Amino acid sequence: MIDKSEIQKQLDFTLMETSLDGLGKLYRGKVRDNYSKDGKRIIITTDRISAFDVVLGTIPFKGQVLNQMARFWFDKTGHIIGNHMLDHPDPNVLVAKECTPLPVEMIVRGYITGVTNTSAWTHYKNGIRNFCGNILPEGLKKDQKLDMPIVTPQTKAEHGGHDESVSKEEILKRKIVSEQDYDLMSEASLKLYEKGVEIAAKQGIILVDTKYEFGRDESGNIILIDEIHTPDSSRFWFAEGYEERFKKGIEQKKIDKEYVRKWLADRGFTGSGVQPELTDEVRINAARKYIEAYELITGDQFSSDTGDMKTRIENNLRHGGYL
Repeated sequence: MIDKSEIQKQLDFTLMETSLDGLGKLYRGKVRDNYSKDGKRIIITTDRISAFDVVLGTIPFKGQVLNQMARFWFDKTGHIIGNHMLDHPDPNVLVAKECTPLPVEMIVRGYITGVTNTSAWTHYKNGIRNFCGNILPEGLKKDQKLDMPIVTPQTKAEHGGHDESVSKEEILKRKIVSEQDYDLMSEASLKLYEKGVEIAAKQGIILVDTKYEFGRDESGNIILIDEIHTPDSSRFWFAEGYEERFKKGIEQKKIDKEYVRKWLADRGFTGSGVQPELTDEVRINAARKYIEAYELITGDQFSSDTGDMKTRIENNLRHGGYL
């Protein structure tokens, strides 16, 4: 694990955003700066952190963790469904196929949990038993493993909006995607989740739930895009102690960005109202959790130079012929 002092040094050098002339047309997502040019998308994963659909600030080394972890999982799951990865010229950069995103995110849940207003557990404890077309049994407890993983799709909101959890039937009724495309994404998502659960379990980790995004490439094929099984798109718990904590009704030991969500929720912020400013202590602790997740899941040691990331990224892109 990288020393805490190294994380502290990086607090003043986090990557909030980029603006690189000559790289192509720029689109900023919540976390990634996307440049489109010549049929390729150059994705720079910044250190921005978002929760409750709000950008909250930056976390040191977060972008590198997300980018390198996505690369790890793209390599491990390419046999299940194709993905958009082409090259990785910098720890924070992924060069991908330019795709047309499909406006549905596929959420796969193996456990019933969460603290947000949109979480499966919040809906369940409020009496809802039909969640996105999945009929849930009576008597479930928070953090309980479901008999079978369920798919709970979300419509992708416009920039700055909020995603909406819906059922397959509602998606088809609104003609957001065709039934054939939906079934392909749903089947692939369940297989990707199954593979993620298998690999994580070998490391003593539970992949609780996760999100997948898909796009259509220039040949019309539906492939996996964005990221996969990172702490931003997924929830992870330690397997050791899960049963004991579940039986006692206490919080699971987490290695995902739920730490930041809970810190905000404890201060009354769940997406609306005044957003508390993340303290340096929270930013450092969150960075350690991201790095810990990377090392535990991949088995690789995390390493990065502190200091000016923008210059490093620009030099690596120029060396790779992208600038």
